[in-house]
Amino acid sequence: MEPPAPAPLRAVPIPPQRANKTANAVVSGANPPKSTSALPPNLNNSSSTNQAGTDRRDPAKSLASDFGFEDNFNHTLKVEEKKNQQNRLVASREPPPVPPLPPRKGSYTPSNPLPPPPVPKDRATAIQGKDSSFITPAKQDFRPGFERLDRSPSWSDSPTTNSMRQAMFSSQAGQREYLIKHRLGKKEKEYVDIQNFRFFTGTWNVNGQSPDSGLEPWLCCDPEPPDVYALGFQELDLSTEAFFYLDSSKEQIWVESVERSLHPKAKYKKVRIIRLVGMMLVVFVNKLHKNHIKDVAAEHVGTGIMGKMGNKGGVAVRFVFHNTSFCFVNSHLAAHVEDFERRNQDYKDICARMTFHLLDYPPLSIVKHDVVIWLGDLNYRLFVYDAAEVKQLISQNELKKLQECDQLNIQRQTKRAFTDFMEGEINFVPTYKYDAKTDRWDSSGKCRVPAWCDRILWRGSNVKQLHYRSHMELQTSDHKPVSSLFNIGVKVVNDLRYKKVFEEIVRIMDRMENDFLPSLSLTQRDFTFANVKFRQLMRERFLITNDGQVPCHFAFIPKLNDSQYCKPWLRAEPSDGFLEPNETLEIYLEVYVSKDSVTLLNSGEDSIEDILVLHLDRGKDYFITISGNYLPSCFGTSLETLCRMKKPIREIPITKLIDLGEDSYMEKEKSKVNFLMVDGVGTEDKPLKIPKEVWLLVNHLFTKSCQQEDLFQTPGLQEELQSIIDCLDTSIPDSIPGCNHSVAEALLIFLEALPEPVVCYELYQRCLECSHDSRLCKQLISQLPRAHRNVFRYLMAFLRELLKHSHNNNLTASLIATLFASLLIRPPPNLAVRQTSQDRQRAIDFILGFLMGGDEE
Repeated sequence: MEPPAPAPLRAVPIPPQRANKTANAVVSGANPPKSTSALPPNLNNSSSTNQAGTDRRDPAKSLASDFGFEDNFNHTLKVEEKKNQQNRLVASREPPPVPPLPPRKGSYTPSNPLPPPPVPKDRATAIQGKDSSFITPAKQDFRPGFERLDRSPSWSDSPTTNSMRQAMFSSQAGQREYLIKHRLGKKEKEYVDIQNFRFFTGTWNVNGQSPDSGLEPWLCCDPEPPDVYALGFQELDLSTEAFFYLDSSKEQIWVESVERSLHPKAKYKKVRIIRLVGMMLVVFVNKLHKNHIKDVAAEHVGTGIMGKMGNKGGVAVRFVFHNTSFCFVNSHLAAHVEDFERRNQDYKDICARMTFHLLDYPPLSIVKHDVVIWLGDLNYRLFVYDAAEVKQLISQNELKKLQECDQLNIQRQTKRAFTDFMEGEINFVPTYKYDAKTDRWDSSGKCRVPAWCDRILWRGSNVKQLHYRSHMELQTSDHKPVSSLFNIGVKVVNDLRYKKVFEEIVRIMDRMENDFLPSLSLTQRDFTFANVKFRQLMRERFLITNDGQVPCHFAFIPKLNDSQYCKPWLRAEPSDGFLEPNETLEIYLEVYVSKDSVTLLNSGEDSIEDILVLHLDRGKDYFITISGNYLPSCFGTSLETLCRMKKPIREIPITKLIDLGEDSYMEKEKSKVNFLMVDGVGTEDKPLKIPKEVWLLVNHLFTKSCQQEDLFQTPGLQEELQSIIDCLDTSIPDSIPGCNHSVAEALLIFLEALPEPVVCYELYQRCLECSHDSRLCKQLISQLPRAHRNVFRYLMAFLRELLKHSHNNNLTASLIATLFASLLIRPPPNLAVRQTSQDRQRAIDFILGFLMGGDEE
């Protein structure tokens, strides 16, 4: 297949100090690339006299022969053209594993820290100071760069390993106080009254615009002031800088506009603000109630590419108001009419990964709150694709007929997303899409079908929706703002009855502690996990029962000399809790091999073996044995080791894998390792110039995806990613399964999981120091070990080819450089000083130079 003719590069940013050296070539078109192959000509190891012949060869065939595995891929070239069309399609799949379930019977975890027991006067000041510090600056919520965890931070970080909680439980007094709180939660109905408060919630996708009018038509549309405001924004900032978690100038502008537009009949205090790229959530409370807000926490989850980038995802704020716990979630889910499955996946990812950490309680998920209000641009569209038909039905006020085709309604009815949430009746016209600054439907070439993208849903008891409406007066964006006013019954503590219940609990505990010791029974103590794979979640469960006479507190605790209660690939959920006498609780053991644990398992330095210690306060310890076998993966294996493998990694005995890994570590520059995996000698012993896995992924993208819209910006589908990983681990495939977005994300996951990044750790500092000088940059790349050097040049040639199609794939040099710099140029794990924004920018400039100037060596 002949490659497309080179297209002129679009204007893209160039690092300032390297602009002079590259500008002429970009502007004048001088020295165009001589080959459109994804591989630079210099990697073919051909002499200059043969260069012309190389240029005329088919790029894919040239790559296959030059990298030493032509025979394996001859058949691939024959079938690629046939499969080209089907690989451009976005494949469908079943939903990913469901998020954690709501609290099970017997797993009571108070979602709201309960009123403390009576305190001595000398402690009152300290406690009052703690309660008044619930307002924290928004800056604390920003995390520049990528999140470096595949799973929730609580994956193997038990709350019982937290040093502050350990200190609390180290004394009998601490254990006793915690148990009293638990018993108080059980008897809550005896000392609380329900009192109604008004909560105003709103959502608006502002399309990167700045406010051009007051927001009173949205925020002051009721005669009486609300007690609480929770306002969510999406697409606050569409710049590349905001896309990668950096600060946004738009944030303060919108916050100030909101503050000026709050209801004039009350004064409000900001509770919390959190932003992730363009998603922002800000919560205000009437100052009359500020002393009744406590235990505020905020978190964010990115569901963009690799599950980290924050162009899509959610932000959330939780707090306790009087004695009722609230969680507000603002999300921006996947776009495009046909991608409702991706929206479902985004919702489930947010539910599974959004975790709040409070000192005195185990990690709290979204569902472990009394009231949850979920708002945002959920992006669900209509299963009607004719814009004229939809507009006609709207003009006839046939809104209910249209809502029968609403994707969100159908996903809820079929229990694929937002199953436990409620939504009020929609009596307003669709809020998307309008011509900006008008009330006219989209008149652009795309002529988007109107849809109710902007929604507000809730779950919980004592919640009554008073109003659900849109606000057509505001014309800033291509979306219209939406609001919902709720009347919510809040649990308010009656101090007199609370004191009575508290004293009764203390009396009973005093009597029982003197007479009985706690005891547990377990249904199973030995667990085997067979055929564990990279990034594939496995679960087992068992039951524990309090067969003693007193309530008991249990927790998984670290073994002697360990800092965590388990290895990084293992987690127990819940990892601690309380049980009343005769109460039974279900505990899940989850095994998940992430990029942080895959390398040690691949090399044989770690294995699926562990012992968990289940500790019972004032009782004995119970030991749970974990065993299993792990299936090695090319993901998390070094480039040198992969270059010495002519067969899939699963076909190689583990003993040879260990030997090969040691040889690769000791001699990165030496390729003459006597690794006899097949019969014969000669070229079979010669290492590949790049890993076949890299070639397979890049070649797929090069031949099928250069014009794919939003490539490297849209996440893949989880089941497809697992299929791609299995395919590369077990075979040398004719074609890679899955849609283009899944293959693109698989390449990024592969690069992120490398134990040593493409630019080796020892050259990291030099890489930053020479980013301003293209000559020094090329010199540094030439000093990389052979496999690293070849992979770097190969990737840069491929990315330059992608930029020639930027008018179709929506990629820019700045976006590509920012994404790949975080994967190819990583700071050493033991780096004493955390990577700064200046360091990140230098790494981006380093990559930008190669994207713009090439690598002529």
